[in-house]
Order: sequence, then C-alpha cells, then structure tokens
Amino acid sequence: MSDLSALSSALAATAAAAAPSLVSVHSHRSRASGFVWKSDLVVTADEALADEGEVIIAFADGTTRPATIAGRDHTTDVALLRFDGRDVSSTPLARDVPPLGSLAIIVAADQGTPVAALAMVSKSAGPWRSLRGGDIDARIELDTGLRRSSEGSLVLDASGRAVGMAVRGPGRTLVIPAATIERVASKLETHGRIARGYLGAGLQPVKLDEGVGAMVMSLDKNGPAAAAGLRQGDVITALNNAPFSSMRGLMRELGPDSVGAVVDVAALRGGEPMRVALTIGERPA
Repeated sequence: MSDLSALSSALAATAAAAAPSLVSVHSHRSRASGFVWKSDLVVTADEALADEGEVIIAFADGTTRPATIAGRDHTTDVALLRFDGRDVSSTPLARDVPPLGSLAIIVAADQGTPVAALAMVSKSAGPWRSLRGGDIDARIELDTGLRRSSEGSLVLDASGRAVGMAVRGPGRTLVIPAATIERVASKLETHGRIARGYLGAGLQPVKLDEGVGAMVMSLDKNGPAAAAGLRQGDVITALNNAPFSSMRGLMRELGPDSVGAVVDVAALRGGEPMRVALTIGERPA
C-alpha cells in the first residue's frame, strides 16, 4: 500500500470512528451539527441554534429525538442540549492544543448523515477573549471554510482525538477548544447559564474634550450602579484608573470572574469629577 493510500485509509477510519457520536441539530429553520458529550447531553454551537421553537436532533442511524436547551453561553458559542438518554457513544475530549501546521479533521452531520473535511491548523496560540467577552482557552484556526450545517461539529487531530468544536469565524473556521467546552458545558449542565457581570445601567458613548466616556442614560434602581451612587446623566470616564475606550471593551470586562469585584469608577457629574466604588453584580437571567 502506498503512503498516500495508507493516509487515506487512516483518515477514513478516523472519521468513521467519530461518526456515531455526531448529530444533526434542527431548530426553527436552522441546521447545525453537534456531538454527544454525555449520555443525555449534546454540545452544539450557540450561534447556530435558533432563539425559539422546538429542537430536534438526528442521529447517524436515522433516528431522531426531541431535545431541550439545557443552557447556552453566547460569549463562548457553547450550547448544551438535553435529550432522552439512549445507547449512543459519547465523545471524550482531549485538552491538547494542536500545533501549528498539523492536520485536523472536521467531522459533522448533515441531516443525520456524517460528513468530513480535511484541514490544517493555520493558527495555534494562547488564550483570548471573544468579541462578546467569553474567555477561550486557546486560539485555534483552520485553513478551510465551514458550511453552516457543520457549525458545532467535532474537530479531530491526526490521532483521532477530539480537540474541539468547529464554528464559523470572520473569514475563517475557529475551533472552540476542549478545555473551554468542558468548563462551560459543566456550568451549563449544573446552572443552565454562565454568570455575567452587571452594572445595572444603560450607557451611551459620548465624546469628551479628552477621549470618550459613557453617559448613564438609564438605571436599574436596584442595580449596582444605583447602589454605588451613580445617577442618570453622569458620564463614566474610567474604571480602576483605565480610561473608558468603548462599549465593546467594557462588555468584554464583565465576564464571569468580574461578579463581586469592586471597581473604582471615575465619572463627571455636571462637568465636575467624582469617584464611586461599584460592586459588580450578576446579570439577571
């Protein structure tokens, strides 16, 4: 057998071994992939999951099951579905981060039928934070596109180990690594949600003589901002001595670890500087 033929056979065997744990996820005209994480739980991509309506999962043997959303976290793009347990293989996840230039196999499901694609790891780097403020344990990118129905699919390394979940990024395929999936899915299984920081204030960016600020347009009367003494019309200029730069940057700072933290808020009230200590709360469900 030639080297090329041997490689082809090995790739086919790797994809076939993963196929039994793959599912198609159908939700209100949205089609995605997922994989059985535990006996009655499926991990899929949050962004590919509809906001409402019933969810149906289809297995490789053609059977279907209704599923409910056990939890979802839009900041890391991880969603968890619960279904009536059945005798189906779950997928052990390997926390190893594939190195740059290594081969990866994307194994997905299209209306219950397994599909596969070969890719190369085009970027392998350290932890990063998503635009929505989610902490991702490693930056892994693949050099191939991803069809919409393959969002939520498994990414395997050359040894056949599942190293993450494929999602669509801006002009590239991103991999949510196994460490992130395990961390987030475990919290979703227990709590149904991931805690997020909450200021209790509606903010609007405004231009200042020096830089930008965030004007308090509305307040939750029982929220952290009101408890700290902020008022409607105040303009936040800095948090912990770091100048306010953008709403996106602020939202990225309100991750799970921010809940309970006390921040020093610099603001302007009627043009006069002031400071308050604000304890970040947990965003209501």
